[in-house]
Amino acid sequence: MNSRGFVLCTVAAAGALAMLAAPSVRAADVIAEWDGIKAPPAPELQPVTVDPKTTALLILDVNKPACAPERRARCVDTLPHVKKLMDAARAAGAPVLYTFSGTAKPADIADPGIAPREGEVVAVRGPDKFFGSELEKKLKEKGVTTVIVTGTAANGTVIGTGGGAAMRGFKVIVPVDGMSADSAYMEQYVAFHFASAPALAARSTLTRADMIKF
Repeated sequence: MNSRGFVLCTVAAAGALAMLAAPSVRAADVIAEWDGIKAPPAPELQPVTVDPKTTALLILDVNKPACAPERRARCVDTLPHVKKLMDAARAAGAPVLYTFSGTAKPADIADPGIAPREGEVVAVRGPDKFFGSELEKKLKEKGVTTVIVTGTAANGTVIGTGGGAAMRGFKVIVPVDGMSADSAYMEQYVAFHFASAPALAARSTLTRADMIKF
């Protein structure tokens, strides 16, 4: 190699090292990057067969006005799927438990066809229905190890209670057509969270109502 070639090789090597050492170019934070972020591929939904002796259906905060056409039309769209799960759970003898948001009462259920029966309502406050309530006690007394989480709002109640269930050792099943929020983006965020969050993803299964068998 002549001296000119040696110099060119040296310059090229130095440039490559400089590029490796330089920090990657990106915006200052996620907000600055927001418009350029592409959503990851949709999580794969899984068919599920559950044991009714150890599985409970949770119907969370599906009450008026939170679940009414003028307030959250997406919640109204989930009601037939929630009813399908409720009918299947009752027919199989699986426990069904309800919560109601704010000052709502069982009479405020969004659809009389999914009204709770005596002893099925758990008094709770906040998005994690386990916190400060008897929900965990009731589930364990019934021998429940798996919960099917439905309800509104997905980005509050569903993610809070589903996450709380997983952290307490329960397996969590989330039918994506049985949860709702104010927008599709919020529901997408919740589905992605269940599918990808450390520890939670290992105990969670995303599915649809017609993919769950008792």
